[in-house]
Amino acid sequence: MPNATTRPKRTRRHRRAQREDAARNELVSRSLESAQQCLFSQDYGTAFVHYLLALSVAPALKEFAKESFRFTLFKWADELDSLGRIKELFDCYEQAMELFPVDEVIVNSMGEHLFRMGFRDEAAGHFYKALKLRPDFPEAKENFYRVANWLVERWHFLMLNDHSRNHKYQLAIQKAVEGGCNTVLDIGTGTGILGMCAKMAGASEVYACELSKTMYELACEVVSANGMADSIKIIHMKSLDMEIPKNIPKRVSLVVTETVDAGLFGEGIIESLIHAWKHLLLPPPNPEEPLPSPSQTGRVIPAGATVFGVAVQCHEIRRNQRLCVSSLGGLDLSAVGQIYSPVSCSGDAEDSTEPYTTERLSRMRGGYIQLTQPFTALDINFNNVQELEGLCSKEVTQLRLYVTQEGVLDALAIWFQLHLDQDNHLSTGPQEDTCWEQAIYPVQTQFNTLKRGDELLVEVSCNDAYLRLCCVAVERDGHTFHLDNGNKGPPKILNPNPEAELCSALAGLQTHPEKPSPTFTLECSEIALLNNVTYHSCFQRAMSKLLASLKSTIRSQESDPSSDPVYVLDVSEGFSVLSLIAAKSGLGSDEDKQMSPGFVQAYSSVEKEHHQTMLRLLAKDNGVPESTLEFWLNHMEDDSAVIQRPATEKLWSGIILDCIETCGLIRQKMLEKAVIARCLLEEGGQIFPERILIHGMLVESNTLLQESAVQGTEPTLGFNIAPFINQFTVPVHMFLDLSTLECTHLSKPVELFTLDLMNSTANYTNREVKVQVSTAGKVTAIPFWYQIHLDSELSVSTFSEDSHWKQAAVVLQQPLEVSRGDWVHLSIQLQKSSISITAAKEEGPGANDVGREEGMVASP
Repeated sequence: MPNATTRPKRTRRHRRAQREDAARNELVSRSLESAQQCLFSQDYGTAFVHYLLALSVAPALKEFAKESFRFTLFKWADELDSLGRIKELFDCYEQAMELFPVDEVIVNSMGEHLFRMGFRDEAAGHFYKALKLRPDFPEAKENFYRVANWLVERWHFLMLNDHSRNHKYQLAIQKAVEGGCNTVLDIGTGTGILGMCAKMAGASEVYACELSKTMYELACEVVSANGMADSIKIIHMKSLDMEIPKNIPKRVSLVVTETVDAGLFGEGIIESLIHAWKHLLLPPPNPEEPLPSPSQTGRVIPAGATVFGVAVQCHEIRRNQRLCVSSLGGLDLSAVGQIYSPVSCSGDAEDSTEPYTTERLSRMRGGYIQLTQPFTALDINFNNVQELEGLCSKEVTQLRLYVTQEGVLDALAIWFQLHLDQDNHLSTGPQEDTCWEQAIYPVQTQFNTLKRGDELLVEVSCNDAYLRLCCVAVERDGHTFHLDNGNKGPPKILNPNPEAELCSALAGLQTHPEKPSPTFTLECSEIALLNNVTYHSCFQRAMSKLLASLKSTIRSQESDPSSDPVYVLDVSEGFSVLSLIAAKSGLGSDEDKQMSPGFVQAYSSVEKEHHQTMLRLLAKDNGVPESTLEFWLNHMEDDSAVIQRPATEKLWSGIILDCIETCGLIRQKMLEKAVIARCLLEEGGQIFPERILIHGMLVESNTLLQESAVQGTEPTLGFNIAPFINQFTVPVHMFLDLSTLECTHLSKPVELFTLDLMNSTANYTNREVKVQVSTAGKVTAIPFWYQIHLDSELSVSTFSEDSHWKQAAVVLQQPLEVSRGDWVHLSIQLQKSSISITAAKEEGPGANDVGREEGMVASP
């Protein structure tokens, strides 16, 4: 009978299943137990393997073990990262996401590792996925905003909002296509706008290439949304790698591009156009032959450019490019000689050194003074391949500029006029209403003011694809003074009386020559920090007060101050002299010699060798014993745990935290570091700063709107672009100089939030602030800055004239119409080190709030 034969089989399977279940349960139980034991002994790699096994066998336990699994994964990933085992790190994350495919925390964490290693496109995808899984996830939101600034740079919004620029490009392309250039290649297509202009003008074939994966995908979306997906071929590659017929079937008759930066050549337009003329474009017209059809010859838009320049005096440029002070916080800085930024176009500069930085001169704090008349530095024809090829081998051109205004030579500033064709031109000049910044070539030498009538000798060259302008000498009264941009030796002084200078030089021959002073390079932000005298002076006074208090405590306890030094730790980012100021303060003043030389044991977290060399030189020159300055990270295996006990059974007397980014945002995980720091402070010890007050105001600024998103409801040149690129809009605008920002103040400054680093019980997570409108208008943004309280009496503002910090602003996507006397409610929320601000207007008593807007305030 069938039932008789099947029933025993079913029973055997049931018994086998029971035995298998028991074995599986035993395996899972032992694996989880082993994972816990490994965690206890900090063997995270083995613990991770045990968790993988247990949760793969028993998926039902995933929710129960999720927190422990995350903890283990993150610890093991950090360990692999520190060991440089990057492939294994990402293998672990792939395994983790197979187990937890919709865990937003794990997805976001993998994105953070990708971003730190430079894989920005991939990181963006993970942050975006984490936000899709949990839209209110603050860490993912902060990370996506951070990476969005990298992936879609803010100038994309400015350019798309620059109606004049867009219209002129459209006219030039339309004229070329209607004139017979019917096959088009758009190099560096960005959003695809120039390629779409060509197609709309009637081009039969349009190709576009884009290297950035994010911008390539964005261009594909835009082109598809505008019904051109079948008529514009977008290629994800660099134009230099394109081949015929592999990537496009034949040579094109027109190349359109805007791969130019503030210095014109910095995005590689010369190299890409030479390659295009040789491999992708039809040959140019031959002037010796009958004029052929435009469809049989090639051309480029833009057709060429003219570069202009001017010598300027600008204090803001100066304080970011070279050290301008001789002493700081009680330290004599002469031991380190001259300090300059790495931005240089001198003859001995490394090829990898960028010769210029970029600034918007019209917004420079304190303005600028033109020391010469504007001059023409270069003319270039993009439709002449021989001229392009000869540019880098061209001999250095020397220009003579007459000084028309007395002043200090801080930089050469350049801009250009882009000739799209004979009729359409774009200027990037400082007086133009343009989306462009200007290129700034700092003059890395210090001397007295130039005089009217002087002649400035400037060399213009183009090598390694950069346009380089270098001030080499000044001629005065028939004498030539060479400017040592190589920063070798002491600075040269231009004496208005050459005969007196000659006598001084002859007298110097009878004395022993001075030893050339050393020179060092620091990043621009580090130099600006060193030039902030107020901040360092304030810190010196605050540190001296703390040490006096600790010394008084030691005396009251009748202890020997020399037997037990106080420990001070500086965990600032980059180069910092605060640890040295603390050590110098521990020596006491001339009137107070009761502090022993070793009263303060200062620890610095600077890592770079030349940073440590600079601090050692300064210590020696300022009488600070070598033994009192330690480099903390030299003693540590894991620099991620930089805040630790200074020694067994010892605690820190002072911990210096670097709380605010130069860009104007709160540094990531600042409050988490403060929690650790408080636990490691001795009684009477102090965290610097002890608290931070965040101030803000309501403003109307069309400039901030233009730089934050594509504005308006009308399509750009008839194309639907805004909804796609505005996905990368971020609510917080950084690196602002509020003193020069074009805006209308709609309220007085108000206190938005307080962060107390010394007293956690004084902190809160939410705050409601009512701001009264003082001037009618549209609230488009909430700029904010900080009052940094080093102690209860001493503080500095990040919105002061000598601040090295910039300001930031939350930009509202929908402006709030307000009248004088209205009240705007700001809701501020703190989560970890991220602050979000929600703005809402109250229309009247009992009215509903309208126009609610939110922005994240967090560090990149």
